[in-house]
Amino acid sequence: MSTRLEQKKNSPLAGLRLPSSSPRPDWRPSADLATLRRRAGLLGDLRGYFAQTGAMEVETPLITPYGSTDPALTSFTVPGVQGNTGFLQTSPEYAMKRLIAAGSGDIYQICHAFRREAHSPLHQEEFSLLEWYRVGLDHHGLMDDVMGLLNVIGFPLAVEKASYAALCLAATGLDPHLAPTAALADLARSRGALFDQASQQDRVLLLDWFLGCAIMPSLPQDRAFLIYDFPVEQCAYARVRPGIPAVAERFELVVGEVELANGFHEVTLASEQRARHLGENARRQALGLPMQAIDEALLAALQAGLPACAGVALGLDRLLMLLLDEREIRRVIAFPSQTGV
Repeated sequence: MSTRLEQKKNSPLAGLRLPSSSPRPDWRPSADLATLRRRAGLLGDLRGYFAQTGAMEVETPLITPYGSTDPALTSFTVPGVQGNTGFLQTSPEYAMKRLIAAGSGDIYQICHAFRREAHSPLHQEEFSLLEWYRVGLDHHGLMDDVMGLLNVIGFPLAVEKASYAALCLAATGLDPHLAPTAALADLARSRGALFDQASQQDRVLLLDWFLGCAIMPSLPQDRAFLIYDFPVEQCAYARVRPGIPAVAERFELVVGEVELANGFHEVTLASEQRARHLGENARRQALGLPMQAIDEALLAALQAGLPACAGVALGLDRLLMLLLDEREIRRVIAFPSQTGV
């Protein structure tokens, strides 16, 4: 019988030398302990708010069978079993809507989400997200709910509501709902935007530029804004309210040029949701991006009956940055991502 020493000598790992890293990495957290305690306190305050307002905390899987069809998002892939590919969630939206369709009532979730974008002072590829849904509310009711939550956590700024159209008219002189696409392109070019010929015809791209590069930079820095009633081209998964003009019933919470939250009066019809996914995949194809399979479980849930509801996702790291007057996201999280993707 071989001795334990002999077994070690004959092991396939004998002689293996692990590569050493040089220089030795800094093991310490990027946020100080006072910040991490403030972060823990914020999470406690949020849970207290939802307990008082009757929302149930839920958990859903981080790995899903489907990537996001949204052309603006790139999902991380993970190897699955039997040759399948999984995706790290960009948000828990689809699973949470399935819970609502199953009768959960108001729900919220504090989780990590993953989006494959370049790191910046405002973004890490892995970040913390608060997402919640209220049954029976529209986007205006949910904006009031957002303001109630901000009041509980000691949000330091006044919050003002304003329509997308009013802010766009003030910043550019154009009505984003009714202005011809050529007029949007002309104004964007006059302000230094570099669009190729095809992009100048892409109304979605132009409106994205208007929001990020014309409207948000024009906002006062001493208050937050709930911008509501978006152009229909930016409806995403929000209901479209018919009229002249028709508008998408969604909102964003912004401070200056920083987006904190994105909310919707949700689409509830399976046929309409499928059409939105197909439209997003068509845009992905036009932009040369890989197509994504549609989450049939979500559509089945909507077919079974998703009650009227509104939902919002709020970036917790950015919220804490604002509460603590920090300029870098890494200063409010324990350990920043090391991949630098």
